[in-house]
Amino acid sequence: MRRIDAKMPPMPLEDAPRYPFVDAPGPGQIFEVAPGIFWARIPLPFQLNHVNVYLIQDDEGWAIVDTGIAHDDAKAAWEALLSGPLAGWTITKVIITHYHPDHIGLAGWLCERFNVPLLTSQASYLSCINLALDPGALEARPYRDFYVQHGLTEEMASIVSTQGHAYQRMVAPLPLTFRRLVAGDHLLLGGRRFDVLSGDGHAPEQIMLFSPQDHILLAADQVIAKITPNISVWAIEPDGDPLGLYLRSLHALMSSLPADTLVLPGHQLPFIGLHHRCSELISHHQHRCALITDACRSKFMTLAELLPVLFPRPLDPHQRGFAFSETHAHVNRMVAEKILVWRYHDNLRQVAAAPTGCGQFK
Repeated sequence: MRRIDAKMPPMPLEDAPRYPFVDAPGPGQIFEVAPGIFWARIPLPFQLNHVNVYLIQDDEGWAIVDTGIAHDDAKAAWEALLSGPLAGWTITKVIITHYHPDHIGLAGWLCERFNVPLLTSQASYLSCINLALDPGALEARPYRDFYVQHGLTEEMASIVSTQGHAYQRMVAPLPLTFRRLVAGDHLLLGGRRFDVLSGDGHAPEQIMLFSPQDHILLAADQVIAKITPNISVWAIEPDGDPLGLYLRSLHALMSSLPADTLVLPGHQLPFIGLHHRCSELISHHQHRCALITDACRSKFMTLAELLPVLFPRPLDPHQRGFAFSETHAHVNRMVAEKILVWRYHDNLRQVAAAPTGCGQFK
């Protein structure tokens, strides 16, 4: 264990990520990133304006990994690929890394179009089905009360608790059946063996695929070159510790995969430098936990009051909802480490430094 400190140590440069590909594929383009593995991009109507998708050579055709959201521009991008560089290719299956709409959104559309199976984790499939069937569930009064008790206004609590509606609009209906991917399994695609890995924190049971013979990792959103994946606590699991799970996953990747692994992420550019990037992400979260701990040393604070500690810039309502949930994740990690403690006071949940005042971060 080590004491958390608000000052981030500099990372050594010798293992800094290297980028084998200077440019990303444009509309209607695919790049071969390794023999039998192609990379394409599907546009997103967000500040993060793309998602990476991959095609892996299979015995009788090609497997698609991730899809983009159910949006006209995303469908048009797929049509350009399917009528262009993928013309005549046989699609054998659709593999989804996790249930977030930029990854699973067009899975049902592609599975139906090519009459192929969907492969994903059970948590991804059921999470998507749950939100699609009842997107308004989080509007229930107990969930809105959860956000209000942590210091959000009624208006902001209502905005955060209705985000399920947006999810439904971005995801096409899934197939009625799927094939489950489980960590520890092996997936054979075109004679190449992929070890199925699972990482929590960003999304439950997020699937990653690692080729031990080629040192290639399809990392989804677990490890991205220059973006820190969102790690959030939601009202349905208020005492969850997704940050603890995420950090555990990063340590596992560092201990089990080689440093020279080519990382094919869900966004931005592929890179080599897995261990360095994992270390950077761990240090990043240690630093943010330290900022929160320092802010709570002398007084109790609500999560809403802690938002500017991690997010000092102005936030729109959508960003504020995610910022709240990410702040909660860091607080819950510190509570789990017994560095912070909760109290309920004047109808509000507040957090402060534990009486010992000595924090140890694993």
